[in-house]
Amino acid sequence: MSSSPDIVIIGSGVGGATVAAGLAMTGAQILILEAGDHIADLPVNRDQRAIFQRGHFRPKETWYEANGKGFNPGNYYNVGGNSKFYGAVLSRYRKEDFAVIEHREGVSPAWPFPYEVLEPWYCQAERMYQVRGSLGEDPTEPHHSAAYEYPPVPDEAPIADIRARLKQKGLHPFSLPLGLDLDAWLSKAPTPWDAHPNARDGKMDAETAALSVALRHENVRLETNARVTRLDTGARSRIDRVAYIKNGQTVTVSPEIVILSAGAVQSSVLLLRSKNDRFPKGLANSSDQVGRNFMNHNASAVIGVSPRFKNTSIYQKTFAFNDFYLSDGEGGPPLGNVQLLGRISEKVLKGSLPQAPEWLLRFITGHAIDFYAMSEDVPNPESRVMVDGDRIILQWQRTNWDAHLALVAKLKVILKSIGFPIVLSRPFDKRTPSHQCGTIRIGNDPATAPLDAYCRAYDHENLFVVDASFLPTSAAVNPALTVAAQALRVADHIASQDLQA
Repeated sequence: MSSSPDIVIIGSGVGGATVAAGLAMTGAQILILEAGDHIADLPVNRDQRAIFQRGHFRPKETWYEANGKGFNPGNYYNVGGNSKFYGAVLSRYRKEDFAVIEHREGVSPAWPFPYEVLEPWYCQAERMYQVRGSLGEDPTEPHHSAAYEYPPVPDEAPIADIRARLKQKGLHPFSLPLGLDLDAWLSKAPTPWDAHPNARDGKMDAETAALSVALRHENVRLETNARVTRLDTGARSRIDRVAYIKNGQTVTVSPEIVILSAGAVQSSVLLLRSKNDRFPKGLANSSDQVGRNFMNHNASAVIGVSPRFKNTSIYQKTFAFNDFYLSDGEGGPPLGNVQLLGRISEKVLKGSLPQAPEWLLRFITGHAIDFYAMSEDVPNPESRVMVDGDRIILQWQRTNWDAHLALVAKLKVILKSIGFPIVLSRPFDKRTPSHQCGTIRIGNDPATAPLDAYCRAYDHENLFVVDASFLPTSAAVNPALTVAAQALRVADHIASQDLQA
């Protein structure tokens, strides 16, 4: 392939891989640059002590809080990005998430377009990621113009029992939409998939579902261990050069189109570090919004324990309920989503409770049910990603935390009412990324948003940002499917508007 490809895509996560799949059939010469490498198919991939106690897959890097305190982020650099470790939940945003929503603390702003614009692309993304699910169980589910092509992943017996108990209380548990081939996953080892790496084991992640489609085309090439360090602009403000490090050497390419898909933190970091005399605040940043409005879901693990309940499940993560998604159930503002976590074993739990003996944790987890409570983090311009030389500074200011505490409190009451007298909860912190998004949002006004509704930078006509950075709101569900749907929409726009010019 030429050193001057038509398109360079930076990053192979859900945004980059999906936009590559959408553009592959155009015949354009596409180069995908990935800072990491493939996850090898090794026994350590299912070694829960290695994953959760020793942090085998965690990156060896430090980010910093605004006060200078360092922390190890839970972001991954590999082909497929963070989706290699995700829980494979591929939910649509609710229709209401695209409009203004009043929260207990702040306002979630409207998108530059309504749900109906993205709906057909949601359908395409669900087909690409082979989503398993069912319709008609969740009252908050927006209109689907096509049904899921695969039935939902089945509940194991203890989980079916819990679903039935919740229904008896008047709640509406529904089958999670999952990108997962269950038989393939379990054939490798009897573990949950949530937070476990996927080496083509059955999870439909960015690599297996989207990148594999793109790489079937000879005009698409993936270069691994290629860390992009800078974007340079030319006389017309276009991005005319991409610089990256490969094998210790700096390499440059000069594409016609640049698609930045390095994630909410790293995409904004690259734009800020690429500042020059003409763009002293960083690229795509005449609005001074790059890096701002960082969002990370308010999330907690909530575990119900009962000596009378025996949890023999392997994977567990098959249903959720949204009874408090659009309101608190009493006419007040929204609280969020509740879904099952992947089955927590004593080996997993010891990662959070290192002093506790595994035999005790084995007893607890054998009589427990594990939930994940998730609430919206409202955009705040002072919640931001900044750079200081080589340092990445993450100034995350939680918003809407009172709503999350209310959701956790409601879940505790519910679990006690269905037979779990002991309920424990623990919030996730900066070390556990809970769907990082924002930082380079889309909008109709270039004074307040770096990107237009097709993720094109207002300041640079040949730059697109296609990852969770573009999300103007976090909603209260995993954003992966929304990122994939918009990536397909953007790919179609580039194919019809830019590549035809």
